[in-house]
Amino acid sequence: MMDRYGADVLSGDWRAPRRGRAREVEAQTGLVVEDVDTGWCGAVVRVEKAGGMQVVHLEDRRGRVKGFPLGPGFLLDGAPVVLTAPTAERRAQVAAAKQAASRTASGSVRVDGQAARVASGSRIWVEGRHDAELVEKVWGDDLRVEGVVVEMLDGVDDLAAEIRRFTPTPDRRLGVLVDHLVPGTKESRIVAAAEQVSPHVRILGHPYVDVWQSVKPARLGLEAWPVIAKGRSWKHGVLAELGWPHTSQTDVALGWKKILSTVRSYSDLEPTLLASVEELIDFVTVP
Repeated sequence: MMDRYGADVLSGDWRAPRRGRAREVEAQTGLVVEDVDTGWCGAVVRVEKAGGMQVVHLEDRRGRVKGFPLGPGFLLDGAPVVLTAPTAERRAQVAAAKQAASRTASGSVRVDGQAARVASGSRIWVEGRHDAELVEKVWGDDLRVEGVVVEMLDGVDDLAAEIRRFTPTPDRRLGVLVDHLVPGTKESRIVAAAEQVSPHVRILGHPYVDVWQSVKPARLGLEAWPVIAKGRSWKHGVLAELGWPHTSQTDVALGWKKILSTVRSYSDLEPTLLASVEELIDFVTVP
């Protein structure tokens, strides 16, 4: 027979509030909640002790900030929550994030609110577009503050003549970054001759066949960069070893974009490149 009285109204959790029971949630910065009593809705900006109690400060969409006692009485996505103070681990994460945000990709202290300086007469020359893009990504903020422009060289075969055309002076210095600068190579002989042109030029380099190798291989999931046989295009060979498209110059350009996208800061680059670029920046900026 049908139970004409229906289910037992006292069965189950009949004391539960209509919105459900409150759960504990850490008052993390940016968490958007609503105060039940006042209807104030805002994002958590900080938690602090005041008047012997913990207070959470909420910022509404108009930028107004109001404090509330930390604890029950809040809604998160319409469900009741009890706000608790952030744990030590979470506070450490927030502090680390703030510190990271205060640094440029090169690790320098970020200068906020300062417009880029008008370009100085000094320059830094690098070999090729890929070198320039890497320097811009890691040191671009620093160079704009200093007013130093990075320019591309198609190669270093005529480096001495290019330096003479630039006519360096004590107030118009020139720094040059050279690929594959190791003893006994063509590049080392060219640099030795070019260094005699002017005392106001600093020429440094890195030992890699290409600037690609200055990116730590771990960023690509590799233990080491592939070894490419002599006589074969190094870049095309690397792309082939990685299993990426490698037949055209477009493939090379897209491959470099993927590699460059893995670089987050100076810590993703090899120390030899870091040392050379930092020294060149100092040379062209320090009086």
